[in-house]
Amino acid sequence: MSKKITFRDLVFDIVKQIPAGKVASYGQISKMIPGCTARMVGYALASLPNDSGVPWQRVINSKGKISPHGAGFGSAMQRALLEQEGVIFREDNSIDMRNFGWIS
Repeated sequence: MSKKITFRDLVFDIVKQIPAGKVASYGQISKMIPGCTARMVGYALASLPNDSGVPWQRVINSKGKISPHGAGFGSAMQRALLEQEGVIFREDNSIDMRNFGWIS
């Protein structure tokens, strides 16, 4: 008996394809899955176990910014992980999607 592929599995599989140093928006990922919304992508990523291996930090909002996570701690961690990968933040804390976007 084969395992049923869930919506969450689809989200995780797509996010795993984002290379280090690149980002994608929740909305961009949602467009790759029929019937999916950006919010659904966010909920799926929020449910990740800590040791999942899914590079959740590479998913940002449509404004090129990190969306707030649990009292700000997750947001700081996300920024630090992205900076370690070479992603540069502008003065307004946004990321230039032309330079660091995974999908054009």
